[in-house]
Amino acid sequence: MTEEDNAEHSAGGSLMSHLVELRDRVVRMVVAILVIFLCLFYWANDIYVFLADPLTRHLPEGATMIAIDVASPFLTPFKLVLMLSVFLAMPVILYQCWAFVAPGLYANEKRIAMPLLVSSILLFYAGVSFAFFIVFPLVFAFFTSVGPEIVNISTDIGRYLDFVLALFFGFGLAFEVPIATIILVAIGFTTPKKLAEKRPYIIVGAFILGMLLTPPDIISQVLLALPVWLLFEGGLIASKIIFKDREFDEEDEDDEDLESENAVVADPQPLTDEEMEAELDRAEADEPRIDKT
Repeated sequence: MTEEDNAEHSAGGSLMSHLVELRDRVVRMVVAILVIFLCLFYWANDIYVFLADPLTRHLPEGATMIAIDVASPFLTPFKLVLMLSVFLAMPVILYQCWAFVAPGLYANEKRIAMPLLVSSILLFYAGVSFAFFIVFPLVFAFFTSVGPEIVNISTDIGRYLDFVLALFFGFGLAFEVPIATIILVAIGFTTPKKLAEKRPYIIVGAFILGMLLTPPDIISQVLLALPVWLLFEGGLIASKIIFKDREFDEEDEDDEDLESENAVVADPQPLTDEEMEAELDRAEADEPRIDKT
């Protein structure tokens, strides 16, 4: 067997081993989700009652939630427990992803990747908790108080679940802003100083993000935009501390010096009359020599 055949055989074996490892890790993720699901399914209705509490406590006296579809009383708690199982199994899922890609990372990448992985999990949970304990009571109290008196408030259980899941995802994703800020600085895409200069645009972007990731009400948009802004400031401070050894300021000063030099070259001073006459005399004196040449 030639060296080329050996290389192809080695590459094929390496690819197959990676696929086998990927399959094993995906199976572990699915098993973790399934185990949590089986443990929680018995209390599916109680979990839904707990999730609906921020709304039901603000409903008028005698009002209840309803189920429009025939299968909603079963499928909606089932969907809730399944999503909750994925949510609770997220540390296992992210760890399996980390264990699969970690062998291909450098030592310095591993040193920063693991803390970022743990921080991203905690921040996502913090975003979901913020939505449930702070945003939901305010939003539902507002919604149930501004409707016309002739309207009987009876929310469908399936639509309510879709609404809260959208808010959970939006707030959980928005709370990952510090991680995104640190990653951008880590890969050299930008610097803390440049990010600080873009603060007005970040604030506007936070409100646009709140508009896109939340339902169309001003309360949830503002309650998402303000934490995003504060988390950006936290990520900015953390990036300055983590990457304090990098010479960000010197790079900025070099750029400013280069711009000033270009400005000087681009804006020359005009010649005076005496200098212009001296140049003309010099050119006339050089004409006979140029003709002889």
